[in-house]
Amino acid sequence: MKAVLAPVEGAAVGLAAVPDPVFSAGMVGPGAAIDPLRGPGKAVAPIAGKIMKLHPHAYVIVGDDGKGVLVHLGIDTVQLKGEGFQLLAAEGDRVSAGQPVVAWDPSEIEAGGRSPVCPVIALDATAASVRDVVAGRVRAGDELFRWI
Repeated sequence: MKAVLAPVEGAAVGLAAVPDPVFSAGMVGPGAAIDPLRGPGKAVAPIAGKIMKLHPHAYVIVGDDGKGVLVHLGIDTVQLKGEGFQLLAAEGDRVSAGQPVVAWDPSEIEAGGRSPVCPVIALDATAASVRDVVAGRVRAGDELFRWI
């Protein structure tokens, strides 16, 4: 069983609460989401591993076991073309769980008319393999769910 950590501080919610039909329907994969605290903060690695993809608004980390986790910082944030995000790591870097990856400000995302809600997705997983999803307030680095 693998612990997947919350990448940001805020309120943990189910994927059904994500205002994007692709994420909310679980089409990307199972997981959870976080409605982040507003104000500047850092998004951290949800697992230890290698950063396989890194865009300012999203990243994928793959652990040594081959399991990958996608963190998407807000909805429709790809349209910002990196504005409002600062990379703190590079694609190909090995990171520890809880290590900062991207600095951002969810309040700026919201002020621009986009949702700052952050889906955290277990890639190539089944819904049955994601367990013990936390509800309520989490801090960056707290356990968000378990992947079996």
